[in-house]
Amino acid sequence: MSSKPVRVRFAPSPTGYLHVGGARTALYNYLYAKKMGGKFILRIEDTDLERSTEEALRMQIADLKWLKLYWDEGPQSDNLEDKGDFGPYRQSQRKEIYQRYADQLLEEGYAYYCFMTDEEIDAQREELVKAGKPPQVQSPYRDLPMEEAKKRIEAGEKPVIRFRVGEKKDYTIQDMVRGEVVFPSDMVGDFVLIRSNGMPVYNFCCAIDDALMDITHVFRAEEHLSNTLRQLMIYEALGFWTPEFGHLSIILGADKQKLSKRHGATSCNEFRLRGYLPEALLNFIALLGWSDAQGREVMSMEELIQAFDPERLHQSSAVFDEQKLLWMNSVHLRNLSHDDLWNRLRVIFDKEGLKFSGDEEWVDRALDLFKTSMETLNDAIELFRPLSETKLKIEDSSLEVLSWESTPKVIGAWLEELKEREDKYLTEEDFGNIQNKIKDQVGVKGKHLFMPIRVAVIGKPQGAELKELVPLLKREVLIQRADEVLNR
Repeated sequence: MSSKPVRVRFAPSPTGYLHVGGARTALYNYLYAKKMGGKFILRIEDTDLERSTEEALRMQIADLKWLKLYWDEGPQSDNLEDKGDFGPYRQSQRKEIYQRYADQLLEEGYAYYCFMTDEEIDAQREELVKAGKPPQVQSPYRDLPMEEAKKRIEAGEKPVIRFRVGEKKDYTIQDMVRGEVVFPSDMVGDFVLIRSNGMPVYNFCCAIDDALMDITHVFRAEEHLSNTLRQLMIYEALGFWTPEFGHLSIILGADKQKLSKRHGATSCNEFRLRGYLPEALLNFIALLGWSDAQGREVMSMEELIQAFDPERLHQSSAVFDEQKLLWMNSVHLRNLSHDDLWNRLRVIFDKEGLKFSGDEEWVDRALDLFKTSMETLNDAIELFRPLSETKLKIEDSSLEVLSWESTPKVIGAWLEELKEREDKYLTEEDFGNIQNKIKDQVGVKGKHLFMPIRVAVIGKPQGAELKELVPLLKREVLIQRADEVLNR
């Protein structure tokens, strides 16, 4: 293990919202940094100019901040300016650095200019495949003298810079997830470092950045395992120290295929919009590839940090079970204090145009009633809608009830009873007494009694128990609603 101070990085490409797989990678890096008292760095791999956008970068930064995975170094959300001593933290702003190291490799014979066209490369690969050989580029320019190469460049030709793979040997890492992994050097042919348009390729940027930013441990997705050999060759050629690697297991959908958009929601933003809690999503994805030594499932961020151990990361794939996520979300939701839960709900209610003027005691009563029926924050919208002090919407489903001969008498009697009271709110007992009085007074029972009252309270004949709802609505609101329905 490294004796250097721990420095880990999350290095997304800004091409869209943060995927849950990316969030898991960020989380494991964050947990390890916090557990070891190290630094968590955000680095942006945006050399793919066609797909990378400023908007996507801001979206991913917003997702990370929603998850509360705060980084010690990297671009900040408001102005994308860097914080930290190892910047720039965006690869598109580090081109001069990559060119400097490419020039060093050229001078020392580890790289060369290659003038092969795409057509020549495709034709060569086709021939190699036909001959049953690996389709590795065999450049005729491998031993071209530097003076000749420079003359061709001065004449206007635009070569790539290729890494010259040396004599056959094995490269070995002790992967933190997979144990010893051996890469024979002949797994790859001479590979590109800098494209003909001057843009560096991923493996070259990644190796240089990890070295210059003093990254000690690299937790990343399993699909990056195939990139490791090229990066090891670059570390070796440049005399760089090599970080420790941990290649994380793949996340699968319910059909055991790699998790993708076809499985439904896969971005953190989608889960945020659907009313999931960030702490529940993090808790859930933490267990997709890692397990707690004590077998706990519902854990806070503090507990995850204390418990995180790379030795408990799994090699086997994990299945994204959205039903389990929903269950875990409901547990986290019910564990929130009423103050915390209400503050989160208010944001959603404001968007929906729902208005509540109840005090703290009212909030406690309302949440005591509805919290157990909520799995996500969004579930509160329809649960609380009848309590909103906005104008009552009388649903079409009420028309039949409103046509009954006895309905005006029931609602009229309900209205009179409300006007006779003086308290701000009715109690459950008050409501029961009033309902019994109307039953005797009008001579109705069953649905002909409670459905008209329900329409007068919530604008529709079906819904929550009135004895639970009525004590949460101000008497003046109940009077106003009964008047509206009676006039209808």
